[in-house]
Amino acid sequence: MHLPTLTEEERAIYQWQMWVPGLGEDGQSKLKGASVLISRCGGLGGVVAYELAAAGVGRLVIAHGGNLKPDDLNRQLLQTQDHIGKPRIESIARRLRELNPRLDIVAVGENVTEENAGRLVAQADIVVDAAPLFEERFALNRAAVVQGKPMVECAMYSMEAHVTTILPGRTACLQCLVPEKPADWKRQFPVIGAVSGAAGCVGAVEVIKLLTGIGEPLAGTMLAMDLRTMAFRRVRTARRPDCPVCGVVR
Repeated sequence: MHLPTLTEEERAIYQWQMWVPGLGEDGQSKLKGASVLISRCGGLGGVVAYELAAAGVGRLVIAHGGNLKPDDLNRQLLQTQDHIGKPRIESIARRLRELNPRLDIVAVGENVTEENAGRLVAQADIVVDAAPLFEERFALNRAAVVQGKPMVECAMYSMEAHVTTILPGRTACLQCLVPEKPADWKRQFPVIGAVSGAAGCVGAVEVIKLLTGIGEPLAGTMLAMDLRTMAFRRVRTARRPDCPVCGVVR
């Protein structure tokens, strides 16, 4: 694969990052040539997007609908007070471009659905799921498995968070782990922004590892974090042969 050439400006900006063993200029060029889809760019996905923009990923496809509300501001760090009542996607694109004007952003002002998931996933090399609703997450998972795209799955609730990397045909997919939407799941749930941010930073590192080949991704492993006690566990995951999404993938 032909890698894009770094400019002198990019070499200066990412100098310290390229000192990471195994990354170097080739790894930085891989980031520049990559496209990442982020489903929901709020308290969790917004941190993923911000870290990937800072790291020099060349193209971000952002899917996030709706207008900004006051109760978004404790965690959605790409938003600003003066943007209340306006489309979230506008502030997301503006803030990311302020950080990295070289970034190519595909700003989609809608959330993932069964109808648009395939089209959105087709635009990316890697998918990041940071959506709060299982309908969105299941649709994204299904499209990623069908297209063979790696998906970094990030979630949080209260002071707990988890991150795992799904490699279609090799690891458990989301529906292996959560066969059905939990009956008691609600759109509104307790959130501390710093917990979202912690999960988002881990998710961004997973994307960087997948794109550059450095380190060991959380493939077949879920990192479970309880930030109330600072307990971290690595939990092995397994595919379900009867999974309706990935059970037939070999």
